[in-house]
Amino acid sequence: MPSLKSIRKRIGSVKNTQKITRAMKLVAAAKLRRAQDAIIAARPYGHSLEQVVHELSRKAGEDAHPLFQEPTPADGESRAAVLMFTSDRGLAGAFNTQIVRRVEQHVAEISADYAEMPFHIVGRKGNDYFKRRRASIAQHDPAPTSADALQVSQALANRLIADFLAGRIVRLYLVYNEFKSAISQGVVVKQILPVETPEADEDQLASAVLDDFLYEPGRDELLTHLVPLYIQNVLYNAALESIASEFGARMTAMDNATRNAGDMISKLTLQYNRARQAAITKELLEIISGAEALKG
Repeated sequence: MPSLKSIRKRIGSVKNTQKITRAMKLVAAAKLRRAQDAIIAARPYGHSLEQVVHELSRKAGEDAHPLFQEPTPADGESRAAVLMFTSDRGLAGAFNTQIVRRVEQHVAEISADYAEMPFHIVGRKGNDYFKRRRASIAQHDPAPTSADALQVSQALANRLIADFLAGRIVRLYLVYNEFKSAISQGVVVKQILPVETPEADEDQLASAVLDDFLYEPGRDELLTHLVPLYIQNVLYNAALESIASEFGARMTAMDNATRNAGDMISKLTLQYNRARQAAITKELLEIISGAEALKG
């Protein structure tokens, strides 16, 4: 049985850990509130822009803009790429694990070569995971914060669009955690390049105007500005969703860790009291035995 001193020391250690996890939970909860506000503010604009671009791609056709159609591969081989959002830090439950598992599953689904498929990774955790597996990492960026998410998304979008137009990427898939609630995040996989044209149902086709739009100042000028803006906005929304999901996952993980620490403290306290009682009982028995021996 462990000594009383070692049990007391372990109880103190667990209490210190509990203070840390409780503080991390409170910090994550405060940051989550701000991240939720940013998502709520950004989602309507993102959905409206997506509808406009999809309608333009359906009306104007694939030939209207280079980002609507697959380019000719630069090396003569069809090459898909994956862009994933992970975090720089751990202690966030399954936040990063479910991303890397979904990426591996998606690579298997499209029958791509794992060693040659370019990975564009945002976040240190994802980069560390795939680096250990000798994956082809084309680019690694630190995870964005709420303050620089827009700038990071714009730079990332411009770089990926340039690779796509140059034929270094013929398809680009985006993988990220979508925020649903503080205890629930869902992994989203979507193709962002080339921009997909959603199929219209029969009712939409029956009510749709078959003629193209009237563009002002012109179709080429409008699409040249609007389509890259759409890609930037998709990455910006993905960054905000990932940030909020990380805070939600960390808050939940730290809440569970705090409760587990409380349970461990209760068990150790019970163990300490039993050991202390056993020690006192042993001392009393020794005193009584000594007194009986003196009488005899």
